[in-house]
Amino acid sequence: MTSTAAAAPISTRTKRLLEAPVATTLLRLAAPNVLVMVLQAVVATMDAVFVGWLGSDALAGVSLVYPLLMLMQTMSAGGMGGGVSSAVARALGAGRRAEAQALAAHAVLIALVMGALFTVGLLVCGPSLYSAMGGRGASLETALVYSRVVFGGAVIYWLLNTLASIVRGTGTMALPAAVTTGSAMMYLGLAPALVMGWGPFPRLGVAGTATANLVAFGLATLVLAGYLCSPWSTVRLSYRGLRLRSALFWEILRVGAPGSLNTVLTNLTVVLMTGLVGPFGTAALAGYGMGARLEYLQIPLVFGMGSALVAMVGTNVGAGQIARAERIAWTGAGIAAGVTASIGLLAAAFPRVWLGLFTADPQVQAAGVSYLLIVGPTYGFFGLGLALYFASQGAGRLGWPLLAGFVRLAVAVTGGGLGGYWLGWGPPAIYAAMALALIIFGSTIAAAVKLGVWRR
Repeated sequence: MTSTAAAAPISTRTKRLLEAPVATTLLRLAAPNVLVMVLQAVVATMDAVFVGWLGSDALAGVSLVYPLLMLMQTMSAGGMGGGVSSAVARALGAGRRAEAQALAAHAVLIALVMGALFTVGLLVCGPSLYSAMGGRGASLETALVYSRVVFGGAVIYWLLNTLASIVRGTGTMALPAAVTTGSAMMYLGLAPALVMGWGPFPRLGVAGTATANLVAFGLATLVLAGYLCSPWSTVRLSYRGLRLRSALFWEILRVGAPGSLNTVLTNLTVVLMTGLVGPFGTAALAGYGMGARLEYLQIPLVFGMGSALVAMVGTNVGAGQIARAERIAWTGAGIAAGVTASIGLLAAAFPRVWLGLFTADPQVQAAGVSYLLIVGPTYGFFGLGLALYFASQGAGRLGWPLLAGFVRLAVAVTGGGLGGYWLGWGPPAIYAAMALALIIFGSTIAAAVKLGVWRR
């Protein structure tokens, strides 16, 4: 965008993003995020382990809510959050620090509105939605209990991820990583106590994991807010003398809105696939949910690399260094694809190692094994597409990633419906459609970037 703000001297941190060697800088920025995302993956896994203590109905109920929780998480951190990081990074790369600070203030207002929308939408529509996805009896009741707590505190998720995105947009990765690590450790100590009622804590069942998350995330939000209001932050968060400007909202939303739509498509795919699997019974639903949870864990793992890609690509695009931005994107995408492919292949080779963390029920395990054998080997394409999606956020070019998300949704749902029901092949056909959709998703975005869509 064209700005009338005076250009400020480029900070040392921003200069490093523009000039330092690509691979070493990318790995240095990504390392703290990747480490903390691994910890987040452990937290997400333990969340299911704690719920698994309560039985198969509890696992099935939480599996109904989990795609929508991940929608909120990925939208606030990777969708709209990517728009925030990208806007801040591009402003700093062009030397417009005052504009970057104003963008931060506008981003927090967007987070407050989005948090309120999630709370109202899921509290009102949740019961009908979970029923449509196959929830019945005890599993439906569990889903409603879990959902009310999680989405009642939706604004906390949105504020935490937005503030972290502002900080990452300045090229500072260690602080959000440290804060997230602290919140994760607090969760791991508090969640099992609230689920089972250990010591002085009440027994909250599935609501215990959701409550522990809100407490830990709330404290992390306060820490990041304090940093952004301090003189140590490259971008200061302040509303003193702020004039709301539609152009600044647009600078965030022109990347954040398509990015959010892309996360909607990703999570809507899982929601609809859950709905296709649900009629095959509680065991099938729980088994698919535990298998698909591993697919979901690829998102935070790639986000560790992706947040660095957004900052580096955005800063270089803002400075007009397109060739360097593309080199950064391919470096990060190659690393992400390698990691996610390895995880998927290991899961396909040893599926019961993963599934055994949550349940010993043979029917649930059989359903999960079928999913991992078919979909696991295609995780590398998912990782490739996700990394290039984050890089495209930094470049402010999300047309092709958005198209790839639409195609993924269409292939998965249409193919799953035809194979699972019309041809009568059941859940394995649904999983095969999901695998094909992941291959198309990654290949489409990679081909677009390779053909130079950022240069047009």
